Amino acid sequence: MSTIRFSALQETLHRQPVKVTEDEKRSVLFGKNVFNKHAMQQYLTRAAYQSVTNAIEKGTKIDRKIADQVAVSMKDWAIAKGATHYTHWFQPLTGATAEKHDAFFESINGSLAMEKFDGEQLAQQEPDASSFPNGGIRNTFEARGYTAWDPTSPAFIYETTLCIPTIFVAYTGEALDNKTPLLRALQAIDTHATAVCRYFDKNASKVNATLGWEQEYFLIDDALALSRPDILMTGRTLMGHTPAKGQQLDDHYFGSIPARAMSFIQDLEQECMLLGIPVKTRHNEVAPNQFELAPIFEEANLAVDHNSLLMDVMEKVSKRHHFKVLFHEKPFVGINGSGKHNNWSLSNSEGLNLLSPGKTPMKNLQFLTFFVNTIKAVYENEALLRASIASASNDHRLGANEAPPAIISVFIGSQLSRVLDELENVTKGKLSPKEKTDLKLNIIGKIPEILLDNTDRNRTSAFAFTGNKFEFRAVGSWSNCAKPMTVLNTIVAKQLKEFKKEVDTLIDDKNLKKDEAIFNVLREYIKASKNIRFEGDGYGEAWEKEAKKRGLSNHKTTPEALQVKVSKQAIDLFKEMKVMNKVELQARYEIGLEEYTMRLQIESRVLGDMARNHIVPTAVNYQNTLLENTKNLKEIFGEEYKTIAKEQIELIMIISKHITEINGLTLKMINERRNANKLKGLQSAKAYCNKVQPFFEQIRYHCDKLETMVDDNLWPLTKYRELLFTR
Repeated sequence: MSTIRFSALQETLHRQPVKVTEDEKRSVLFGKNVFNKHAMQQYLTRAAYQSVTNAIEKGTKIDRKIADQVAVSMKDWAIAKGATHYTHWFQPLTGATAEKHDAFFESINGSLAMEKFDGEQLAQQEPDASSFPNGGIRNTFEARGYTAWDPTSPAFIYETTLCIPTIFVAYTGEALDNKTPLLRALQAIDTHATAVCRYFDKNASKVNATLGWEQEYFLIDDALALSRPDILMTGRTLMGHTPAKGQQLDDHYFGSIPARAMSFIQDLEQECMLLGIPVKTRHNEVAPNQFELAPIFEEANLAVDHNSLLMDVMEKVSKRHHFKVLFHEKPFVGINGSGKHNNWSLSNSEGLNLLSPGKTPMKNLQFLTFFVNTIKAVYENEALLRASIASASNDHRLGANEAPPAIISVFIGSQLSRVLDELENVTKGKLSPKEKTDLKLNIIGKIPEILLDNTDRNRTSAFAFTGNKFEFRAVGSWSNCAKPMTVLNTIVAKQLKEFKKEVDTLIDDKNLKKDEAIFNVLREYIKASKNIRFEGDGYGEAWEKEAKKRGLSNHKTTPEALQVKVSKQAIDLFKEMKVMNKVELQARYEIGLEEYTMRLQIESRVLGDMARNHIVPTAVNYQNTLLENTKNLKEIFGEEYKTIAKEQIELIMIISKHITEINGLTLKMINERRNANKLKGLQSAKAYCNKVQPFFEQIRYHCDKLETMVDDNLWPLTKYRELLFTR
């Protein structure tokens, strides 16, 4: 095994950056392989183009004749660009993407052939859905699942395949994917945010949720990754002694990007440009060999598709550069893990940010309305928001020294906190002319000036306002953004619905003017949601005690976090907002538990295999060398060998103790795993969490101790210093 390690290191040392040429400007490359509005205008008739545009902007249906025209045009465009196949590209509940390729080729009477692609093939397909997670929505013999075209996300060409973004539903209509609930949630936020916008602009016609994700990841040489069974099987290292140098010097953060990594990033960015993914920012992250890229904000559904596509493309491009991309939230202990901050906001039909103050008191009141309602929505549903980012891998990251804790809190900064404190004192009912003037000039009017200096200094908050958006920081790097975005947009839509109802009641029943009614409702919301706002350090027992006093949940593990998904509050919420029904929620709950259980099961098996088949034999081998050395010393020096070989004898004994502990703990872990496997659902997940997983750190401790003792030439696993500092 050690020969594999040293062969991998030798191979890595001869790597050279892959040459990447950039012959065209990014602006020229952007969207070249996307069937976007520019391509549609070239290939579609005016009627077909207008129909697709209406479907994108207004949600209208596309009839069959138009679909046929679109399909033929899309096929001609794709073939002209070298495509030979098409696929319905969807996002099943595995968290990854899925695709089944069909050729445009069609035979005629066995002797002739043609390229064919019609409206029916564009609009719908029936992939075999039996092996995708379904959470009990249908039986295996009822395995039909349908993919249906989502015209709001443009088709694109990757390699030689035309990829058509689609939803994925069961034949009974339930959503089997992450996209369908997201689209429903975006419809809900559009409906209820637009209704609230009309208080400030009678002509308001549409509101879009926008998303800007930040993708963090590690780059490890693929030869080194192949030498580590744990990285291959679980995406993280299950053992490994931390190196003397990690990230403590902060010399990697924002430093010069290593040559091989830069070559990969340049190649990746070119692919992104062709696919219309507007990546803009790249930099070194805090940990060694950790990087980040981020795009320009987009409409949320398209942004989610682009992030899912990006992760696929990253894995493919990395192979050209002999890298392995690690998306696991915590692939290495002792250094920062990786998140995927979700920067969320709302924009109106004119593209103006509703969470950004304007030049007039009315615009600033609109800002405050959406700002306060979002905070109230998070307060009422903080446990559900936590559940949306729950996973076995993210559990390792939350609460670590670089990530927010599992407690969801909102950080808005001291300046905006003072604004909300002042608004708490607004008079109940009708406002005096002086109070109206004071509000508009001294509080509402000064918000833009305040936000100019509203720098975000708190990195421990899970949900922070950062000037013109809310940043949901607890999302993990491996996660599909659709999950947290579905929840966030649903809870804000529900809150805006309640807000409008309360404001209209004050206007109609209490005869208050619109501004007075809005101020009155906002005042009560500020008071009611005060407990979710936190400006201090989010780590440690002090905050946990304070959070408990405030009534905030602290679900540290996925099994306890996921239970919220099937609570009465969640079921009623999603049903009312027409985002998911009880069956769909129950399915996602069961799938979440099953995935959690299986990931820990896999990690347990890999850890047991590595500990007993790799580490223990290596330790015994080195111990035999020490024994042979001690025996030889005894033959030469007689009884004096006890003094001369004192260190060797002590080392032999210490190694024996570690070997004994490893074998004993591994056996206990296997027995607990067998017991957990006899259980089902939540009970099985809890058993893995509370009974099996605690052995991971215990076994690792003894393996890592042996790593510091055994001859480096014998050690079988590529070490942290090699994984993290080989460039």
